[in-house]
Amino acid sequence: MDVISTFLNLVVPPFTFFSLCFLLPPYFFYKAFSYVFNTIFIEDVSGKVVLITGASSGIGEHLAYEYAKRGACLALVARRENRLSDVAFRAEEFGSPNVLTILADVQKVEDCRRLVEETVGHFGRLDHLVNNAGIASVAMFDELTDITRSRTIIDTNFWGSAYTTRYAIPYLRETGGKIVVLASSASWVTLPRMSIYNASKAALVSFFETLRIELGSDVHVLIVTPSFVESELTQGKFLTAEGKMNLDQEMRDVEVSVIPIPKVTDCARSIVNSARRGDKYLTEPKWFRMTWIWKVFCPDALEWSYRWFYLPGQDEPATEAPSKKVLDMTGAKNILYPESILTPEHKTD
Repeated sequence: MDVISTFLNLVVPPFTFFSLCFLLPPYFFYKAFSYVFNTIFIEDVSGKVVLITGASSGIGEHLAYEYAKRGACLALVARRENRLSDVAFRAEEFGSPNVLTILADVQKVEDCRRLVEETVGHFGRLDHLVNNAGIASVAMFDELTDITRSRTIIDTNFWGSAYTTRYAIPYLRETGGKIVVLASSASWVTLPRMSIYNASKAALVSFFETLRIELGSDVHVLIVTPSFVESELTQGKFLTAEGKMNLDQEMRDVEVSVIPIPKVTDCARSIVNSARRGDKYLTEPKWFRMTWIWKVFCPDALEWSYRWFYLPGQDEPATEAPSKKVLDMTGAKNILYPESILTPEHKTD
């Protein structure tokens, strides 16, 4: 066995390199042809049933509007009744012929079963499942006062999607439907203070890539990996080290720094169009996918840069990190951040 391993260690790397030199050109041609073909024959979602979790704000809210503009029937799921009702009302104004609201917590497996059954019971079918519900945390791992409180991040971000998907699969198989999962570029851009969040998003990518293989052509899977996008997260809404949800725009500035924050409307439109085309992956904004190339080929350089840029000196508060100092000194926030996430004290005339 040792001889075989040694042989493979010598042969597989050069074989892989030379194989890619021959295979990549036809593969890219195929992908380009498929993109054009699927764009021409893009799916018409008018009258189809779309279930969206985490639909009361952010990307989930605007996905509801984008599907509504295309005539889809909607099942909108969230925990906040007033905000969910407002989104449902606007979705109807945008053109959705039928909107169902469901109060549920995707951390609870019975809620996930119920929200799928209520959707199918009301509409009689399910065509698109959008797993969007998620929360973020910002805290150094060794500063967590009660590590068990971090379970809510995994339970919401990962298990919430897994539970809902499990109960939706039989109905999606009947319609040849689609699953859209909102993962994150955090699955490979591992910024400090977001370890549990990053892990939950990496788990989503791995899980749904595996599920894509298991489901084959029965159900299509789109994995979305956005960067920071206009949302409650980029407004500074995080789970703290104490396990409490808090609005902290100073920490938001530390983590986001000079990364441009795209409009949520543009992101939602791209996601819906990508789902209708039958894409397998989507990163928004698209340029941010290049950070994955850096991760693959220069992981040490990225780790060093994250450590230098996002961490302050010893015994200094997080707000003394270079990431925030650069943002404050340049005034870049007023150019790179959408107006909606800037409170009056964060604006300049």
